[in-house]
Amino acid sequence: MADKHLNIRPKVSTTLLFLLLLQVGFAQQNFTKVDEWVNYNLPMLGGRAVLMIYKDGKFVYNQSFNNLTKQQQNRTKIRAKISGADAETLMQDYTDTTRERIASCSKWLSAALLMTYIDENKVRLNDSIGKFLPIMTKYGKGGIRVWQCLSHLTGIKAGGLQDMLQGMRDVKSMDEAMEKIAMSQMEGIPGKTFHYSNTGLQIVAGIIEKVGKTDFETAFQERIAKPLDMKNTDFGKNGVPLAAGGAFSTARDYMNFLIMIMNEGEFNGKRIISKALINEMQKNRVGRDVVIMQSPTEAGSWGYGFGEWVMDTPLAIADKKDAMPDSKRSAAVTSPGLFGSFPWVENEQKYCAFLFVFNVQNKGRNEKYKELKQIVDSALR
Repeated sequence: MADKHLNIRPKVSTTLLFLLLLQVGFAQQNFTKVDEWVNYNLPMLGGRAVLMIYKDGKFVYNQSFNNLTKQQQNRTKIRAKISGADAETLMQDYTDTTRERIASCSKWLSAALLMTYIDENKVRLNDSIGKFLPIMTKYGKGGIRVWQCLSHLTGIKAGGLQDMLQGMRDVKSMDEAMEKIAMSQMEGIPGKTFHYSNTGLQIVAGIIEKVGKTDFETAFQERIAKPLDMKNTDFGKNGVPLAAGGAFSTARDYMNFLIMIMNEGEFNGKRIISKALINEMQKNRVGRDVVIMQSPTEAGSWGYGFGEWVMDTPLAIADKKDAMPDSKRSAAVTSPGLFGSFPWVENEQKYCAFLFVFNVQNKGRNEKYKELKQIVDSALR
């Protein structure tokens, strides 16, 4: 009987090995559709893209795509001339270490930074901003809540990214930036008026500087960038940082951040943000009674949490008047940027991914984002 068992084991092992190899082969074939999608859409994505996917403790996909059209090359040369940068440098092929402006992907980083102070009880979500920024109280905005700033529900009238970028160039300090926002007009009731803009996250940056007793960039480096080994990510070394859209990063760096979010606040065994707050970030805060003043077309019908869009838009309900709306945790969250980069975390399939691009054309982005995510979901099932 013992001999029979010994004879069977090699046969079973060989069969298992064959099945494992076959499974790997199928997994590689599944990503063919991902490759095809990126290649087909590459002109719309700006001619260059990096796509990285992380699951089960490893990168299962990491590809760079580079094919700038003549028109895209000319646009890049114009951009170089305006910014004073070297055109050849700007036209180099993208890799996972290419550093580029990530626009509103920055919002996720800034919201996460605030969470570290909430974990230390230095700030509470329901605190009024006047508690930290007396200038807001002076101009009648002190009662706005911290959670409302994180969810674009301040009710403050705001301009677009270009307006905010210009505004930050004109101010010399965060205090001056806070005064400028405090003097802005109101356009609706806080908590009941959604206006996707830079205002709320910039107020968050002002609060961070007050409670952290340091500048925003230093706080970001110490609490987020360094612990996550994001060596090539920052909000700029000069002037007042634009917390909602001013960060530069790489695909590799930003993936470390997404891995931390996917792992509910942990990175390489170190706790960065509490699990409870990661969950709170991923709940829709935009109730049905909220007036939508402005929302980017690339967001479609998504809801919004703290610094991130919730892609399945769970119903947000307040248990009493003027309370923070609550919902179930979203199955997938994202924070895409003006220049096309699309990061996301898929909670049900437990993976994260980042499409890193630079392109200002936003027509049809929401459908393209959802299309790509569906293809990746299928490839990883």
